[in-house]
Amino acid sequence: MRLPPETVDRFRAETGAELVEGYGLTEAAPVVLCNPFNANARAGTVGIPLPGTDVRIADEYDPSRALPPGRAGELAVRGPQVFLGYWRDQAGTERVLRDGWLLTGEIAVMSPDGYVTVIGRRRDVIKVGGFCVHPSEVQEALLAHGAVAEAAVVAAPDPELGQVVKACVVPRAGAVLTAETLRVHCRQRLAAYKVPMLVQFWAASLPRDVPGEVLLRRLLREDPDG
Repeated sequence: MRLPPETVDRFRAETGAELVEGYGLTEAAPVVLCNPFNANARAGTVGIPLPGTDVRIADEYDPSRALPPGRAGELAVRGPQVFLGYWRDQAGTERVLRDGWLLTGEIAVMSPDGYVTVIGRRRDVIKVGGFCVHPSEVQEALLAHGAVAEAAVVAAPDPELGQVVKACVVPRAGAVLTAETLRVHCRQRLAAYKVPMLVQFWAASLPRDVPGEVLLRRLLREDPDG
C-alpha cells in the first residue's frame, strides 16, 4: 500500500524533514528502487531503480515477457544485490528466479520515464466474477472518507462470483458510519465490482505485525469484537 499523503505531511510538520519512498525486499539485500532526494521525487511512487539495477514489469502469466509503460504486471528486478536462491529450497528458488530476474510478487506499473508505482501483492488480488481487484485501490478510497481511521481489504468467498470484496474498517473516534455510507462513498471513486460488498467494523485497531503491515489472514478468521 502506498504511503498515505497525510503521513508524509505530518512527518514533515513534526520533523521538518522529508520522507522519501522506495521499495525493497529481503531477496534483494534489500533495496532496488528509490525516489531521488530532490525535486524529482514523485509522490505515490517508489521511485526509479538504483544504479546497476534493472527493473521491468512482467506479464503475470508469462514472466519472460516485459509489459509496456502503463500496463500493470508483476515487478521483476535484476542486479548484483539479488540473492542466489533459498537455502535447500530449489523449488522455491525456481518459482521466483527466472533467467536472473527476481519475481517480487508485487503488482506494479511503470511510467514512460521509469517511475514505478506498486499497486499491491499478487497473492492478495481479489477475483470478482473474473475481474481483478487490487486491495490497495479500495483501501485508498475508504481512507479518503473523513470518518475512517483505518481500513484493510480482503477477499471473501462468494458462491456466485467466486470472491467479493470485504472491507474491515475502524471508524474515527466519535464518528457514526454505516456500511451503505461507505459503499456510496466508494461508488463515486471505484468501478462497481470493486465496491465492498461486505463491511466489517472494528472497535480497536486492526491487527498488525512488527513492521506495521495489517495481518490480512487474521481479518478473515478473527471476530473483531473478540
